[in-house]
Amino acid sequence: MVREETACRDPILTEPDLPVLIQRPDHWVSGVIFGSPHSGCVYPDWFLQGTRLPPETLRSSEDAFVDRLIAGAPALGAVTIRAQVPRAIVDLNRAPDEIDPLIVRGVPRHPLNQRTLAGLGVIPRVVSQGRAILERPIERAEAERRIGAYWRPYHQALSGLIAEARARFGQAILIDMHSMPHDALSHLHGPRPDMVLGNRHGLSSAARVSDAIVAAIEAEGWRIRRNSPFAGAYICSAYGRPSHNVHVVQLEIDRSLYMDEKTIMPHAGFGNFAARFESVIRKLAVLDADGPANAGIAAQ
Repeated sequence: MVREETACRDPILTEPDLPVLIQRPDHWVSGVIFGSPHSGCVYPDWFLQGTRLPPETLRSSEDAFVDRLIAGAPALGAVTIRAQVPRAIVDLNRAPDEIDPLIVRGVPRHPLNQRTLAGLGVIPRVVSQGRAILERPIERAEAERRIGAYWRPYHQALSGLIAEARARFGQAILIDMHSMPHDALSHLHGPRPDMVLGNRHGLSSAARVSDAIVAAIEAEGWRIRRNSPFAGAYICSAYGRPSHNVHVVQLEIDRSLYMDEKTIMPHAGFGNFAARFESVIRKLAVLDADGPANAGIAAQ
């Protein structure tokens, strides 16, 4: 259910042959993983036939081109994992029981969190600006099929990588990559950050890891804010266990830095941004390679 593959370049109107794509380096240096659960851009015909929205509108919920930004990580010693399935079909950064009864029939109206109430559960009801995805609710069996076909393989693969990293290096560091609309931070006073690091206020990552990521980003001249307005969602909470040397950080990047948000295309500054971000990856791919976390542990 997993294979190595180059990063997704353009939206594809077909059925994803595999839901998870992993790229490994020749030499995995220190157990660092870059993940992109929301950059999937494979839209099956069966899904497009049931939606009221054109592909260009559906793509507003993607973390478009984030997979390109991390594509160089394996050459620098880190693993990458990304999804092919788009977020509009199933959201891999939600728990499998975060099901919205307004879009899935037969689901009890148990207490819902704010994300699910807003239509952003594991089966999303809306894309950006509250635009409804489907003409009508789907059956519970269809929701379970999507979770089984797309959600579970991604998380099984991610869990496996984390376990492998801990066994080989004594640590796992997952940098879960996302993007945010430029207007998502319009309510903030003062200079807007270029990126937001979420570690659930220290619950999903030790300070040494979060501090190293912040330092690498600031060294490139970007402004970064911690835990506001994005503190980290399901992947951070499900996998981040600093006491067991499993560190998970969610990193949100302002889309306007590298893409045209209206056309969902890389803009003229994409190449420069990607080159600068590769400098960040270069530092983080070897994080703690010779530090306390790996003392006495031989990389296999």
